[in-house]
Amino acid sequence: MKTDIIVIGGGASGLMAAYSAASSFADAGVAAGVTVLEKMPRPARKVMITGKGRCNFTNVKDWDSFSRHIRSKPNFVRSSFHALTPDKLTAFFRSFGMESVVERGDRAFPASYRSSDVVDTLVSACNSVGVRIECGSEVREVEAAGTRSDGMFRLLMAGGGECLCRRLIIATGGLSYPGTGSTGDGYRWASGLGHRLVPTFPSLTALVPAGYKRNDGSGDLHIDRSTELSDLGKLLCGIQLKNVGLSLEVEGKVTDSEFGDVDFTDGGIEGPLGFQLSRKAVKSMTNGSRVALVLDLKSGVPLPEFTARVQSLWKEVDSDPRSVRLKVREKSRVLLGKLMPRDLVPAFEYMHPEIYTLEQRGYRDSKLWVNLPSLAKAMKQWRFDIAGYVGYERAVVTAGGVNCDDCVPKTMESRIDKGLYFCGEILDLDADTGGYNLHLAFCTGSMAGRSAALSLIHDIYGTCEDTSGQSGH
Repeated sequence: MKTDIIVIGGGASGLMAAYSAASSFADAGVAAGVTVLEKMPRPARKVMITGKGRCNFTNVKDWDSFSRHIRSKPNFVRSSFHALTPDKLTAFFRSFGMESVVERGDRAFPASYRSSDVVDTLVSACNSVGVRIECGSEVREVEAAGTRSDGMFRLLMAGGGECLCRRLIIATGGLSYPGTGSTGDGYRWASGLGHRLVPTFPSLTALVPAGYKRNDGSGDLHIDRSTELSDLGKLLCGIQLKNVGLSLEVEGKVTDSEFGDVDFTDGGIEGPLGFQLSRKAVKSMTNGSRVALVLDLKSGVPLPEFTARVQSLWKEVDSDPRSVRLKVREKSRVLLGKLMPRDLVPAFEYMHPEIYTLEQRGYRDSKLWVNLPSLAKAMKQWRFDIAGYVGYERAVVTAGGVNCDDCVPKTMESRIDKGLYFCGEILDLDADTGGYNLHLAFCTGSMAGRSAALSLIHDIYGTCEDTSGQSGH
């Protein structure tokens, strides 16, 4: 097969790149072909599972606010972002019939809350400009520059045969969720074509507290999500906490503190806060550092004030007529139920035996006390030493990848291999949870596709109009 532009990878960035390239050809009145090669049976499998099937496809913040959530090379994507801002992206989807809604934190979703609508809209957009999407087409090798003839890129296919193109866009994603097709092939091709790779690691992933899983004691940092939960894990799994504080400690020093929501899952500590802190936590652990998360259930109240509140509540519980026949632990659980979600109480007691003091008064005489200052401190400083993390099998994104310094920010073209473009997660480009990563995929894909098309038009006709400041679609 021979075509003008081939996009390897039919995910968010790949489909947007293909649409952008084909629409640029159409706008210029040029008859040129764009083909997407996707090795999975259907395109955009990872988009389908994004946001638990709801697909938070962008975040509508302006650049100054948005860029603070990019964890690597924010300036590299400045041009791509302004060419396809969140407002332009939502307008693009609306133009093809998909309305959107914006929720807390400026997160945009399809109005239906179905990720399939995002995928269907992308595919429809591609079809509208004649993009050819070839599913079940796995690329095995990308031929090195020194062996090319006539300036064509030659792709060797897994099923035999080859594909030729004048411009090549690699949009294969990273290593996260390999079941969706992200198996790191693009890294191997990029390296073989002379590009530097920044070491990869899973980001936006579950952090596994010590004692949360029944593991083999091997000490491996990667703890598979399928590993059986321990008794502690079973007590915590399924609990969701709202409006709490979470801090990351590296070698005993607080490096980050966030406020928001935390989820305890079959993987470990997740939710917006867990994901937010996971990137630095994973990187620190892989560098050999000790890591801990510290949960503050009452982050809006200073410890002395909260301790006084706990003591006052205890007096109310202790003097309540309904407490007359209750034992100390039972009264303590009534108190804890007033201070935290009731389903959290068993795990809190399990991890904090210090909140109870047994006073031995004689050989057969003892009394149990609730240590109220210790209880208050434990709620403000609930510490989880982190044993490891869930790997690429369920990490939302891959940190690291193709070094952005090897690409031109205003075009996404390789500085090393003319006519080769990269976009999306394959680049050393990742961000916080909240729609940021998908928007980076869309805007870098749009930039790569448009740039590849304009470059080809220039080669054919000698001149072309640069539309990089326009809508990007």
